[in-house]
Amino acid sequence: MPATHRCDLAIVGGGLAGALIALAVHARHPLLDVRLIEAGEAIGGNHLWSFFGGDVARGDRHLIAPLVAHAWPSYDVRFPAHARHLAQAYYTVRSAGLDSHARATLPRRALMTGRRVLACSPTAVVFANGDRLTAAGVIDSRGAGDLAALDCGWQKFVGHELRVAGAHGVARPVVMDSTVAQLDGYRFVYLLPFAADRLLVEDTYYSDSPALDVAAVTARVEAYAAAKGWSVTETVHREQGVLPVVYGGDFETYWRSGGSKLAKAGVRAGLFHPTTGYSLPDAVRLAQLIAAQHDFSGAALHDLTYAYAARLWAARRFYRMLDLMLFKAADPDQRYRVLERFYRLPAPLVARFYAARSTALDKARVLSGRPPVPLGRAIAALRGAA
Repeated sequence: MPATHRCDLAIVGGGLAGALIALAVHARHPLLDVRLIEAGEAIGGNHLWSFFGGDVARGDRHLIAPLVAHAWPSYDVRFPAHARHLAQAYYTVRSAGLDSHARATLPRRALMTGRRVLACSPTAVVFANGDRLTAAGVIDSRGAGDLAALDCGWQKFVGHELRVAGAHGVARPVVMDSTVAQLDGYRFVYLLPFAADRLLVEDTYYSDSPALDVAAVTARVEAYAAAKGWSVTETVHREQGVLPVVYGGDFETYWRSGGSKLAKAGVRAGLFHPTTGYSLPDAVRLAQLIAAQHDFSGAALHDLTYAYAARLWAARRFYRMLDLMLFKAADPDQRYRVLERFYRLPAPLVARFYAARSTALDKARVLSGRPPVPLGRAIAALRGAA
């Protein structure tokens, strides 16, 4: 017989955003009955998440610190015309670590894995097996809403964590190696050295199309490793993804597509950097914001998450404008020039850009000088978005 359960707060979707909310709320309100509902058997799925040292405020670091699996004091970028070393810390979180930390920290009843959800409302969750969970409030963090409401390019990637014979010689993360052939838009390879003989090689594209030919991109990962002289002994981990790079659209329509009165988190709330696609910093901030509340009713949670997401959508117009220039004004095989020019700017400006906290002066610096795209196309793109 279908069963009905009851709790104070139900979080639907056990990815990064949902798990961080559960952890933050439990830390602030240990007596609150919180449930984290995930269709898969593990919290966090099969992912790596990375962030820069300046992305997370000092007061919020305690939430993410137990999850950090790898840390480096600096990183590199490489372009055809120049390379650069930036003295900013870089961190990576593994989904396996998120899963183990959630299981060690949250009460056993809080983790409802292997539970497929058919529908949810501000105060109820209906499961595929007919069970029902009622709550004071529900937050939906199950991934993207209707992306047709947004104007997007796409960041798509295939990443392999490789074990190699001997040492690979990569001393620190290479966030962008754009010296590779430019295919299917702006292409770069992303490197994370986890140990002397183990590293992630990820082939990434800023493309007009979300279509991802996994076999073809996998072959390019293998070719890149071979060209570096790395003898691969094992592929430890594989992942792939297609993320929106938003340059316009209707936020209100996007929000309603996930349920007009339903609280939301993560990509479902539109909470990711418009240019980089990084979602961890927003996930940390929203988790801390929710944990600071005392009213966990569905209506209060909706109003809180909606106001937060709408404010950030408005504040990040500058980044969407840059994305528009990237996708609509630059020839696909010349998009790398936009990033190449950007990485000649002062390091503190670069750090604030990644944290989505660019100052007015930063924005003026980014836009000053000769644009790395045809001026006529840039003007036409901006007029089309007006």
